Amino acid sequence: MTAGLWTHWIIPGIWITIQLTVYSAALAAVVAFGIGIARTHHSRVVRFLAAFYTEVFRGTSALVLMFWLFFVMPGLFGWALVPMWAAVLALGLSYGAYGAEVVRGALNSVTPAQREAGVALSFTPWQRMRLILLPQAVPEMIPPFNNLLIELLKGTALVSLLGVADTSFSAYLVRLATQESVEIYSVTLVIYFVIAFVLTRGMRVLERKTKAGIGITAGAAGAGGTR
Repeated sequence: MTAGLWTHWIIPGIWITIQLTVYSAALAAVVAFGIGIARTHHSRVVRFLAAFYTEVFRGTSALVLMFWLFFVMPGLFGWALVPMWAAVLALGLSYGAYGAEVVRGALNSVTPAQREAGVALSFTPWQRMRLILLPQAVPEMIPPFNNLLIELLKGTALVSLLGVADTSFSAYLVRLATQESVEIYSVTLVIYFVIAFVLTRGMRVLERKTKAGIGITAGAAGAGGTR
């Protein structure tokens, strides 16, 4: 590959992939915490609506949802989304549904004694969530969140079907221009691996910090299976 191809196609494509990952992950995190906390609500109606959302979006193809948002929604509601934001919305809503189950499971893993202590201290439900449940649950969420984040990164390649010039689409265009399939797609594999590796290291740092915040050291975390 020439330097011009890197400058005009590959590097801008990497930047678009990073933007898609960051924006979609931010939306997915908001959805995950909102729906996940709602899954533990005392109201059956709230729990039902949250569970309904989770089942619908976990059972829907992110690609089909992306096409629906981009091609169908403008005709039904008159709201036209640019391809990138249709992709962000589809990925965020889909992966947020998976993340909601992670949040629900982590919150339910907090021992009942901790909840009872909050009630004994006359904490409101929001205070119990903010001061007791979330600080203990968040460190347990990070490893599965890391897996979802890597899956989301790989899922961003779907946007190439809408013509968004991400890493995979840029690689395809460069292959058409050079006819060098082996080199182009080998480099593309490495690019995705490097981005995933950086994200994984960042999430592990975040996991250590959140555990340290509640007094769990690295050694104690490693021995967690013996508690």
